[in-house]
Amino acid sequence: MKKWLFLTLLIAVLLVGLLLWSRPGALPVSLVRLETGEVLTTVVNTRAGSIRSCQRADLSLPMGGVVTDIRVQAGDSVKRGQLLLRLWDEELQAERQQALASQALDRLTREQACLQADFQQREAERLASLLPRNLTSRSSVDQARTQARSARLACHITDQQLQVGDARLGIIDARLAQTRLLAPFDGVIAEVNSKLGEYMTPSPPGVSMPPVIDLIDRACLYVSAPIDEVDAARLRVGQPAFILLDALPDQRFPAHLTRVAPYVQEQEKQARTVEVEARFDAPPADVPLLIGYSADLEIEVARAEAVLRLPTEALREDGQVLRYRDGQLELIRPELGLQSWSWAEVKAGLVQGDRLVQQPGSLTYEPGMRVEPAGAGRTPAP
Repeated sequence: MKKWLFLTLLIAVLLVGLLLWSRPGALPVSLVRLETGEVLTTVVNTRAGSIRSCQRADLSLPMGGVVTDIRVQAGDSVKRGQLLLRLWDEELQAERQQALASQALDRLTREQACLQADFQQREAERLASLLPRNLTSRSSVDQARTQARSARLACHITDQQLQVGDARLGIIDARLAQTRLLAPFDGVIAEVNSKLGEYMTPSPPGVSMPPVIDLIDRACLYVSAPIDEVDAARLRVGQPAFILLDALPDQRFPAHLTRVAPYVQEQEKQARTVEVEARFDAPPADVPLLIGYSADLEIEVARAEAVLRLPTEALREDGQVLRYRDGQLELIRPELGLQSWSWAEVKAGLVQGDRLVQQPGSLTYEPGMRVEPAGAGRTPAP
């Protein structure tokens, strides 16, 4: 009897051991701990933007002519009003000298006419003083007065001739100005499309011609980029932003939004976008920024500081999370606030220090399933 009892107990122990040995172990999961921090919501451009200059001018002259002087070349820094290029102008210079000589002659003619007018006026007054004493006739006085008025009119005519001469000189100077290309602002010469002795032809109406000189203001740079129309309503001029350049991948440049286009671009084969512009807060002095660099904008639209937050990788598609507690998982739907690509603000449902499953979407959740933090493991049986 005792033998049978001993065998029964032995078989039961072996069965229990077999069941415990064959039972699956706890599933290892990666966990993240909830802490407080900053949640920053940003808007980024849909396609690459580019660095542009606040002032860029394609310079040309309004008249044709032979290029006789080129003062600059690509890469030169120039000041406002500096002469860049000049056309042949000897004929206009000769016309100007003729106009100046004509002006000098007109001034002498005016002086002569006005002196004569003064004399005629005095003579008329002298004869008029003799009339009461019957030392002259009334007709002589009338004739003297008429001659005085005629002489004064001749003086006024020469005044008008001087003004005509000034206008003629102004026209010549304006034509001379059309032979000189001056810098409209301080900048850097990007390109020169002309040669000495070459005949330069002005652009006909409605026909685009290459500019003679391309001038860029490198002291004022900004980034222009397209933003998806669904994000445009959240943008305001003055919002802080960061500029990221493909040419300088390890740097972020502080900036602020300076323009939001008042219309939506409707180009074929692309999403509708709104063009925005952002200007550097402090352009780097030690980093060469080239016009045309591809650039991206990261615009801040909302910020929450020192709030409880969870990484977005701990969120399931349905907005729930899996919280680890005492070796098991709980399915919880927290109340969320501000969200970004990386973080989500937790308003209720979780507390600081809670541990959540990382990437819960890859885990099939079942009530009562046993888990353990990844890397913890179990000590294997001897």
